Amino acid sequence: MRVRGLTKRFGALVAVNDVDLDVPKRNVYGFLGPNGSGKSTTIRMLCGLLTPSAGEIDVLGLRIPEQAEQLRTRIGYMTQKFSLFEDLTVRENLEFLAAVQDIPHAQAKRRIDELVEHYHFQDRQKQLAGTMSGGQKQRLALAGAVIHSPELLFLDEPTSAVDPESRRDFWEKLFELADAGTTLLVSTHYMDEAERCHRIAILDRGVLVADGTPDALTGELAGRTLVVDAAQPRQAQKVLMGLHGVISVAQIGNALRVLLAENGDASARISQGLRSAGIEAGVSASQANLEDVFVSATRGQPAREEAA
Repeated sequence: MRVRGLTKRFGALVAVNDVDLDVPKRNVYGFLGPNGSGKSTTIRMLCGLLTPSAGEIDVLGLRIPEQAEQLRTRIGYMTQKFSLFEDLTVRENLEFLAAVQDIPHAQAKRRIDELVEHYHFQDRQKQLAGTMSGGQKQRLALAGAVIHSPELLFLDEPTSAVDPESRRDFWEKLFELADAGTTLLVSTHYMDEAERCHRIAILDRGVLVADGTPDALTGELAGRTLVVDAAQPRQAQKVLMGLHGVISVAQIGNALRVLLAENGDASARISQGLRSAGIEAGVSASQANLEDVFVSATRGQPAREEAA
């Protein structure tokens, strides 16, 4: 997938602003951003469901949206909201989706049998979808999204309503798909999920503010993250947020995680600032994580003008 200058305007609002993307084959590509950052709008344009205001989109060698109809049979799409029929059984939902994809009857039966086994629905084929748990619905939605063996799979916050164990199992299924040759683009709010991706992109107010492997992006923050241990962490947090160059301070248990605007040895300056406020604390360097990357990308950027 290759995208250049992708832009979408809704009246005066610029929802997606001049975005460039390159998504490698057989990769799990993470798509992150705050609510309203333009993730879902971008995915809808990549699928051919929404016409861009400007830019070029090449998906699987097809020009989008001009060749969106040819793309339809080669991609899968899964939303955060369960979109199958709750009053149909597991098997009936899969049979319906096979018919929508124009899969011949004999081939559809073999494919459904394969998916029922792979996604552990052997004893639930006659169960109504509406009576299943969140994790089971999620697995059924994924099975439905890949019933036609798509080359590219879009997943829009697919794990927002399930427990951690179900999310972990879901991600194992995603990597199995990638190993088998499917390219996946996954939008998520969870940093632990982002860490699993081969590559991630971060959108903020429609602008691409970070793009790279998790290791590369965290490496760019070397020297910019500190841990502060203080007897009174809430008071220390207030002081730290008033110090020059501090982007964010988050309490993690009894410690404070500090993100700085610039790299370098800031431990002495931070310690001095706390002592000046009458707070004794231990300050040490810490390795950056993807939450730091996310905060830096979405809070540490210069203010951008709103659309006129």
